[in-house]
Parts: sequence; C-alpha cells; structure tokens
Amino acid sequence: WSATGWPAGSEVSGPAGSAADRPAEGGPAAVAPGAGSNDVSAVIVNHDAGATLLDCVASLRKEGVTDVVVVDNASTDDSPDRLLVADPDVHLVRTGANLGYGAGANRGIALSTGEFVLVSNPDVAVHPGALDALSEELRKAATLAIVGPCIVESDGTRYPSARRFPSLVDAAGHALLAGLVPENRFTRRYRMGDDIEHQPDGAVTEVDWVSGACFLARRKALEELGGFDEAYFMYAEDADLCWRARRAGWGVAYVPGAVVTHIQGVSAARRPYRMLVAHHRSVFRFARRTASGWRRAALPVVGLFLAVRLVARVVGRAVTTKGRPALDAVRRGARPAE
Repeated sequence: WSATGWPAGSEVSGPAGSAADRPAEGGPAAVAPGAGSNDVSAVIVNHDAGATLLDCVASLRKEGVTDVVVVDNASTDDSPDRLLVADPDVHLVRTGANLGYGAGANRGIALSTGEFVLVSNPDVAVHPGALDALSEELRKAATLAIVGPCIVESDGTRYPSARRFPSLVDAAGHALLAGLVPENRFTRRYRMGDDIEHQPDGAVTEVDWVSGACFLARRKALEELGGFDEAYFMYAEDADLCWRARRAGWGVAYVPGAVVTHIQGVSAARRPYRMLVAHHRSVFRFARRTASGWRRAALPVVGLFLAVRLVARVVGRAVTTKGRPALDAVRRGARPAE
C-alpha cells in the first residue's frame, strides 16, 4: 500500500535501526519479532508529545507488548531521544517531516509484525487488561476489522469514542449546537449516547466507527483496505478507514471493558489554527467521499457551511486567546499588561 513509499530522510532507530533493517527502495524491510513477542503490535504516531510518549510506551510494555513502533513526525521537542534512552528496544521511525496522522501510522504498520495492530496517539495510557479485552473480541469474531476501547479523559470523563455516520441533519445540528448544548439530540445520536448508555455493562456494541486516538485492528483487514487514506492530514481518517472497512464487509465494534486514558490534544494545542483548518478540510473530504444521490448535490452547501464555521471558530479562538491574559490578571487582582 502507500506506506511503502518512504519519504526522504526517514530513519529507523532501535532494533530495526541497523543499515540492514532500514527500508530499502520499494518498501520497508521486514522486522523480526523479538523474543517473547505476542500477536499484538503497537504503532504510536508522535509529534511533540513530551513526557506523555514515554508514559504511553511504558503502559504498553506493562501489558506485554514487545513490538512497539513509534513514528515521529518531525518533533521539535526531545521526546524521541528521551524515549530511546528510556526504552532502547523501541522501533523509532523518524520521518523527517510532519506527514500527518494516517501517513505516519501507515509507516508504523508496515514495520510492525503482529497479527493485531494497536494504533494510538502518544498521549494515551493503556489500562491493565485493555489489550487482552480488545484482542479477545478480534479472535472471537473473524469478521471484525477494528475494535475501539472506552476512552476516558484525565478527569475520568468518558470520551464519546464510539460513533455513527451522521445524516446531514444530525451533522449540521451537532456542528451548530455541540459547543452550546452538549446533550442536544443531534449530538447524542451522532455520539451514540443513548445506545451506549442503554447497553448492559461491558456489552460489546457494533458501531459505525471508533476514534483513531486508540484502536486495535486486524492486520489482514488493514492490508486489504490499504491502511489509512493519507490524503487526510489530521481528523476523519479514522471515520474514513471504518467506513471503507464496513463497505468491504468488515465489522467495527466498541469494547467498553477495555479502558485507556487519553490526555486530549497535547501536540494539537500548540498549533490550534492549523488543527482547525485540518479538521474542517478533513470533514469536507469525508463528506465528499461518502455522499451519494441527492446528498452529493448538497456538497456545495456543506462546503460553504464548513467554511463559515471555520472562520467563526478561528475568530472565536483568537478573541478568547487575546482576552485570556487580561482575564487571568483580573482574577489575580493585578493590572493586565498593556
């Protein structure tokens, strides 16, 4: 698939880092599994994640994952070097450029060895037993391609990681109201709020898609689908992968018994405007790919709506950011800086 096209400057450190093991022209070389490796590989896409990257890898090691591939998308912090000091056995791929999440993940998947592949953000910590619960579901159901865990935020709040593909009405309602009225009916339908809450505790639920922040995928399915679509820089690449998987006859499921903690947006927070643009572009790309019939005729309206929403979000963030120092100064009882 597209992951075999390695960019200039990519290099691999760790067990796969010798000259013999570096990807040759035409694709990456196979990496022999280490002693005691299991059937789960982990692929982490890193960009300026700081100490959370080390915590993520440590949590995977505690769960017995021996094949860990970290793809570093041109970080400007020292997280890749700190990781190699803490864990010399990790497979570190330095891409030399910020390729985006899906493109980075594809390169890691191509170097991994396990029957099942965990794709994860670097600011995720895997709870004990989570990987066993996820891999058990893939073993039980041969038609499942992707299973997602219950993702909780650092304060213990459950993140809505299991979702359905929204109708145009639900998508518009969610886009307009989610920030103002989080429990509105459009957002709850899209995020499967009622469906998840009404399931028995621990019940595995078939869903349309799961968050790419962390999921376990069957290698056979990833190879059949060609991995992530690298046209998505950030956002919606997970929905797109699940959409293509379901169209190909594979299943996607949410496994609440598997729990991970996600510290939201560690690297994205450093470049908020770029991430806003990437998010809206990806949403439109996904709408264009999946729309059919009369919905395709509505794409110009969707594009206009997203453009207006993007401008509003950028302006809103700029105003909020500009006013925050003054607000903080008032709270401290001090005169704001001029």
